[in-house]
Amino acid sequence: MKDKILIALGGNALLQAGEKGTDQDQLKHVKETAHHFLDIIKEGYLISITHGNGPQVGAILLQNEISKKTIPPMPLDICGAQTQGFIGYMIQRLTFNQITKQSDDIKVASILTQVLVDKEDEAFKNPSKPVGPYYTKEEAENFKTEKNWTMMEQIGKGYRRCVPSPEPLEIIEAFSIKTLFDQKVIVISCGGGGIPVIKNDDGTLTGVEAVIDKDKTAAVLAKTIEADILMIITDVEKAYINFHKPDQKALGNITVKEARKYLDEGQFAKGSMGPKVEAAIRFVEKGGKKSIITSLENALVALNGKTGTIITR
Repeated sequence: MKDKILIALGGNALLQAGEKGTDQDQLKHVKETAHHFLDIIKEGYLISITHGNGPQVGAILLQNEISKKTIPPMPLDICGAQTQGFIGYMIQRLTFNQITKQSDDIKVASILTQVLVDKEDEAFKNPSKPVGPYYTKEEAENFKTEKNWTMMEQIGKGYRRCVPSPEPLEIIEAFSIKTLFDQKVIVISCGGGGIPVIKNDDGTLTGVEAVIDKDKTAAVLAKTIEADILMIITDVEKAYINFHKPDQKALGNITVKEARKYLDEGQFAKGSMGPKVEAAIRFVEKGGKKSIITSLENALVALNGKTGTIITR
């Protein structure tokens, strides 16, 4: 068998801009995604999967808001768990459908995954991750008073709630995930960055209203399952420096040192490519063979070293 790969899917693998987000919209994209998984598996690679949940958790938060007078709204950690369940189900079923055409030996499983964060993380003092629907200024002021929410204005769109984005420390279900992966099961886990939990003094866990960056969690997960390659799937073939400028340049094979230099220069946007490059660097620095940033349709070509941004020591 070739290398073991953790594939970290971006939101575009499930839902694209302008779509309503129906089950059929999402299943169509997941089916296309699963076909690419099959191509990779047929080449002899063993894969594990993690995924984003931004549009999906946003829809659930909007449903909470619309129905709050009739049905009690759920906190953010439970909303994240809901998305892990239904997205995991879609990926699990359609990946199984693709693979079963080729082999009865490979199994697929989803694991509802909690990720430990530090209750003293500075992020809890400075909520910075926008979530959920847009509100008017009056609504935002009410939420500040009634719920003690941090609200952020996005010019021309309205106000959104901001929640903490703490660092992922440990995957609670790590043993189960790795045990299955070692048995060549395709494991879907840590969706949306994982359900954030803190550890209490008595060792019990409590969910917190926060969002963990999915790419940072992917770096932790890849190290945990002893993957050789972290493949971060996005909507571009390669990462760029001087993006959208006359001298923009696509990055091919680069070292961790070069990637860190570009990151420190601010070459990658904080809300998009920045966390992906940071996660890619972290994985290689902690012993990973290489990280790849590319689009889904170029995934297999990138594994063969012919495209994508490939970061090595």
